[in-house]
Amino acid sequence: MRRSVQQRPLSPGRRSVQQRLLSPGRNRPQGRLTLVFVVVTALMLTLLGRLWYLQVVTGPSYVRAATEARVRSVVLPPVRGRILDVRGRPLVANETKPQVSVDYMALIHQPDGGRDVLTRLARALGRPYQEIADRARLCAGNVPRPCWPGSPYQPIVVADDVSVRTALWIAERQSEFPGVSTALRPVRTYPLGSAAAHVLGYLQPPSPDDPEGGPELIGRDGLEAEYDRELAGRTGIRQMAVDSTGKVTGLVREEAAVAGDTLVTSIDARVQKVAERALARAVTAARKRGEPADSGAAVVLEAKTGRVTAIADYPTYDPGVWTGGISQRDYEDLPLVSAAVQGQWPPGSTWKVTSTAAAAKAGYPLRASYDCPGGYKIGGRVFHNFESAELGRMDMRRALVVSCDTIFYRFAEKMWRRDGGLKPVKRPKDPMQVMAGEFGFGTATGVDLPHEAAGRVPDRAWKKANWERTKADSCRRAKTGYPEMSDRRRAAYLKALAADNCRSGGVWWAGDAANFSIGQGDVLVTPLQLARGYAALANGGTVFSPRIGKQVVRADGTVVRTITPPVVGKVDASRKTLRFIRDALAGVPRTGTAAGAFDGYAFKRLPIAGKTGTAEAYGRQDTSWFASFGPLKKPKYVVVVVVSQGGTGGTTAAPAAREIWEGIAALSHDQKKHKDQKKHKKDGGR
Repeated sequence: MRRSVQQRPLSPGRRSVQQRLLSPGRNRPQGRLTLVFVVVTALMLTLLGRLWYLQVVTGPSYVRAATEARVRSVVLPPVRGRILDVRGRPLVANETKPQVSVDYMALIHQPDGGRDVLTRLARALGRPYQEIADRARLCAGNVPRPCWPGSPYQPIVVADDVSVRTALWIAERQSEFPGVSTALRPVRTYPLGSAAAHVLGYLQPPSPDDPEGGPELIGRDGLEAEYDRELAGRTGIRQMAVDSTGKVTGLVREEAAVAGDTLVTSIDARVQKVAERALARAVTAARKRGEPADSGAAVVLEAKTGRVTAIADYPTYDPGVWTGGISQRDYEDLPLVSAAVQGQWPPGSTWKVTSTAAAAKAGYPLRASYDCPGGYKIGGRVFHNFESAELGRMDMRRALVVSCDTIFYRFAEKMWRRDGGLKPVKRPKDPMQVMAGEFGFGTATGVDLPHEAAGRVPDRAWKKANWERTKADSCRRAKTGYPEMSDRRRAAYLKALAADNCRSGGVWWAGDAANFSIGQGDVLVTPLQLARGYAALANGGTVFSPRIGKQVVRADGTVVRTITPPVVGKVDASRKTLRFIRDALAGVPRTGTAAGAFDGYAFKRLPIAGKTGTAEAYGRQDTSWFASFGPLKKPKYVVVVVVSQGGTGGTTAAPAAREIWEGIAALSHDQKKHKDQKKHKKDGGR
């Protein structure tokens, strides 16, 4: 018989296990599980979101980056456009020559870094190993020329003047020359040799700072730089697949290059040769007379259009030196500065045309009679004529012909006093400076050549600013002098000058105005600026911004654009004044300061007018100038010649200008004769 078990009621302090488990206070483990679930879910959602962002949103950019990391681009250079003279004769052309190139990446992946290959290549080319190795290396901050500044994935030209036989021999032995290639490629040639070298410019590989993938060669100076975009054409591109070590594994894409356009210039190759020869002879003659004659220039400009017919520089160089590469030492020895565009000298008496126009505008009659004593006292100093010549009374025509300085000193002092002298009025008129600006001086001409100098037209403001910039050094030198100089006379002069500059306070003295009036002191011009100023005088007052480029033409003969010299100013002088000055200058080569240089010249054949200039500079020999225009009644050309440290204008520059004019006359005669012969043929010999 089963005994019934009677359950006893639990005391209030004791609860069953079930009750304890079901009570709220005992539900903590389930809460923790819920929290873990939430955290894990959030993390999963975050990871899924990130995965979606990487694959969907930014996935294409990563794919592109991964692709780019395995693709390298090589520029395919186009055939560069030619540069022609005004009659279509080549000034710069292209000649196809065999070139030998090396693949830098292929060489460095060889066990010895390509040394054996380059050694065999140098032996095949008949060159020193170091020459080839230098050209095959990449440029860096401490690596001198020659070196390669472009992309390491571009073929590096190590020889571009090899024979066809040698190039073929190398091409047939690729197993001996891995990473070496040969190809026929265009190379720049210069039919005129060294003539117009500074005008034409040169090509060089892009600098290490230029972005990768640029052209193989770019214009670095002259027309090559100024018209680089038109001449260069459009580069092609070859994209190659490479592995992680940089080894090429295949071709991805290739786009062919487009040839560059041709630049037709206003340069006349015949006149250019005449100017080059005349300038070189003038320098040689000056040196034979004992003058240093260290540099010079000749400029021929079309008076009515502003087009440049010829620019000759001395010293010059053969631009062919760029072909085949150039050493750092040879590069540093090249005379790369154009004396015509970047050279600056005081203009001497050629400047008097602007001072004469200023005097006329200020109210001084040009036909009145003025005294021309040997010296004119301003303050405590006497300013002299050239060689202190006493020339008597004369009008302004005669003053220009014999180049009287003292008349201009008087004009300058009176104008200076009108403006208040040492206590200038609030707004000084500065008539001579203003007129110089009217002729285009003091600003760059804007010619289509790089690195042009601006010249200088000093005035009160310039002198004050210059004093502020230099007073500390001037005052220091006034005390210490120049002990480092071996020439004691020059050192003493410079110390006295420094002392004067220290205490002057940048004052524009009457003597400064006097020097300005005859193109001395701080006045500076370039030969091209002087040619432009004389063109304005010759054409009636129009100031052009000269241009050398005339047309840009495609290979099929289509004219892309015509280049016209813009008008940038007008001389504020009456037509009567300009005509008076032109007529006066006609006497200079006949009976004036250039008469000796033009003795026997055929004035009836080609009458010209001009002005000599002899600019003095302490510690240097005189700068020789001659500025001219002709034919006299209807001026077509302006010819300006300068020879630094060449002596007087009449002895060096004027004879060179005469030779240029005679060359122009001869060419004009030949051209007329040729036209007459063609007309005679066309008329059937009648």
